[in-house]
Amino acid sequence: MPMVEGKTRVIIEAVQPEIDGGRFPIKRTIGEEVTVEADIFADGHESLTALLRHRGEGEPDWTETPMEFLVNDRWRGTFAVDKIGSYRYTITAWVDRFKSWRQDLLKRISAHQKDLEVNLLVGANIIAEAQARASKRDGKLMAEWIDTLQSKQVTQKAKAKLALSDAVTRIMERYADRRFAVTYPEELEVAVDREKARFSSWYEMFPHSCAPRPGQHGTFRDCEAWLPYVAEMGFDILYLPPIHPIGHTNRKGKNNTLTAAPDDPGTPWAIGAEEGGHKAIHPQLGTLQDFHRLMRKAQEYGIEVALDMAFQCSPDHPYVKEHPEWFQWRPDGTIQYAENPPKKYQDIYPLDFGSENWQELWEELKSVVLFWIENGVRIFRVDNPHTKPFSFWEWLIGGIKADHPDVIFLSEAFTRPKIMYQLAKLGFSQSYTYFTWRNVKWELEQYFNELTRPPVSEFYRPNLWPNTPDILNNYLRDGGRPAFIARLVLAATLGANYGIYGPAFELCENRRKDEISEEYLDSEKYEIKHWDIERRDSLKGIISLVNKARRENPALQSDRGLRFHAVDNDQLICYSKCTPYGANVVLVVVNLDYRYKQSGWVALSLDELGIAPDQPYQVHDLLNGAIYTWQGPRNYVELNPSKLPAHIFRVEKTAPEKARLTENVTSKKGIFLAGQ
Repeated sequence: MPMVEGKTRVIIEAVQPEIDGGRFPIKRTIGEEVTVEADIFADGHESLTALLRHRGEGEPDWTETPMEFLVNDRWRGTFAVDKIGSYRYTITAWVDRFKSWRQDLLKRISAHQKDLEVNLLVGANIIAEAQARASKRDGKLMAEWIDTLQSKQVTQKAKAKLALSDAVTRIMERYADRRFAVTYPEELEVAVDREKARFSSWYEMFPHSCAPRPGQHGTFRDCEAWLPYVAEMGFDILYLPPIHPIGHTNRKGKNNTLTAAPDDPGTPWAIGAEEGGHKAIHPQLGTLQDFHRLMRKAQEYGIEVALDMAFQCSPDHPYVKEHPEWFQWRPDGTIQYAENPPKKYQDIYPLDFGSENWQELWEELKSVVLFWIENGVRIFRVDNPHTKPFSFWEWLIGGIKADHPDVIFLSEAFTRPKIMYQLAKLGFSQSYTYFTWRNVKWELEQYFNELTRPPVSEFYRPNLWPNTPDILNNYLRDGGRPAFIARLVLAATLGANYGIYGPAFELCENRRKDEISEEYLDSEKYEIKHWDIERRDSLKGIISLVNKARRENPALQSDRGLRFHAVDNDQLICYSKCTPYGANVVLVVVNLDYRYKQSGWVALSLDELGIAPDQPYQVHDLLNGAIYTWQGPRNYVELNPSKLPAHIFRVEKTAPEKARLTENVTSKKGIFLAGQ
């Protein structure tokens, strides 16, 4: 076994956050902090110094932040990231001779030892060693300290006071002896995105259904007319399904039938026709210039346009003729169409990512992404990424973000958890989740405790969707309007990123094709719809209030700070979100029973909310404007789904002397009852 330097005594281990031994970066957005912890220790009883080192991409020098000792050899340090791109961080630590000597001197003084002269001379020698590393100005000051500690004319008390002074400590930290410092062998990475990767509200809309008259194919100009509607509801991302030409061969008809009528538009995911493929626009939608105009108009409303990126082809896609080697051919001389038994997609050909010409294919697909980036798109919702190789996504996303770090990729992968997590590690900025199928209290609590705690929270940003064009779950199908509102509130407050497929969502569309599948009856994927967005029963009003609450409360703009609170009724779920130091606290209570009124006592963790047990506090309902005064951890709630199945409370820790209470608030043993 090779010999090691005998004076390198420090051990650094159990560093967190560290994803798979440093194989993958953690994720942050601009302005967020990175808190790093590690076990740092050495033999003996001497004192250690530990520094968290960090630097942004392209910066030659490390910035160092002192780490603080917590307990049981655990240390912690923090730094902030302030620009998009990549950061690196690591830890260095050493046995600190001066700090050890200083600590020893303090112990001797506390023990009332009288003769400290030899110990003070030892300190003078340590300062003298550091003086050789000091600047001329600091060296002169250190020389004076050395003379004082060695002087026989200065009292022992005065020497000790000098040795323990803040000035000496600061200078000695500046010129610490690092010859035998140990640095953690891994340089760990932080991938820093723009804010929208952390906090965004998505609205999915089919352009072909935006026309003002029934049966007419919509255009990008028609989409422009919808922008005020989308903005009024408070969404900042307008996500469009594929906007490319749609194939004719094996085109699907209404309700996914195998025979299409002449006027059936086909599904937008069957990409490619005689007009072109992934770099072309469906001629009935308009031109590339029309698309540019739509994006400009959207920006005027504070909305960014996101595109669907589906790497698959219709039988009529130019790739099929130009590059037949990019597809899987069956023994009968036909190309294998897409299948996910029992589902069949006869109108779609998957690409063969493992073909002999895979490098040429990969480069072409990267050029597709770059084409749309050059045309102003910075957000992509990627269709079924789990059916393509992990290595492809790591290569593609890494290459794209190296030159365009502001690009956001959303992974639409409803598959096994480990695969979903791996895709997030490989670079996807946001990820779809199982939220759609988590409908009872214990499922929601268990799942979101997993998603919002390390290690998952360090690399996985959930994006919550109560519905999609492919998914109408049983809860929405059976629960109607109360279920839609409950799922809206859950999605928008459990997650900082969420989205809805509209107008199906706000119009509570819950007619299903059959009892087995989750497909909509008369699905918009296969036909042009005409939505009456001015219907009186639309949820657009409540959606606007929910998104307003998200914009005005920083606690709802992050996945961190989520805590569940006990309720003595399994049909009620209660949780809070807090910003650091409790500056903004939001408390949410949702009735999961869409049929009946439910009531119960919530038991809040007041210490986590920063509220003293004897301190009255107000809760302001951001959905109906009611204000209640509570005191103590236990408070009564009552929610009637036929009226409003949820509270979104902003917690005001300092209540005014005369609280403005609603008429239905009564006092009982000092606790106020807040009922619907």
